[in-house]
Amino acid sequence: MRQAGEPSVEEILESIKKVIARDNRVGAAEERKDREERGISRDTAPQTDPADDEVFDLADADLVDADDVDDQAMAPDSPLLTEDATSSMRDSLSALAMLAQPPAAPQIVRSGETSLEGLTRELLRPALAQWLDTNLPPLVERMVAAEIARIVGKKV
Repeated sequence: MRQAGEPSVEEILESIKKVIARDNRVGAAEERKDREERGISRDTAPQTDPADDEVFDLADADLVDADDVDDQAMAPDSPLLTEDATSSMRDSLSALAMLAQPPAAPQIVRSGETSLEGLTRELLRPALAQWLDTNLPPLVERMVAAEIARIVGKKV
């Protein structure tokens, strides 16, 4: 929110435009003064024509002497790399591919289940059954008693 006495956005932008215009006028005046001191008038100032800029055309340029290049290097079928470099890169990439793949794919026992999951389930089943035998009846009794007390408490 704008406070009383603060300038609006439009006023701030107008002030900025005035400062820029003033700076441009000062810069133009200084440039004019420099030209007058050097004896260059506006009409005699060298004009640069963009068409006069020299363009380097690669199609017309002879970059390499034809005598310096052997015929084998210019042949289109010749490889860019030597056999040693190619075999070295191939060996490095195959070693990387071997590291990226797991040594053996996991065995699928059931759909979506790996052998580790099945083994864990088999090991936990007896422990879970023993815990349920020990703890489930008292847990159920307490919950039933609490529910009975709640129901009886409402009717009374």
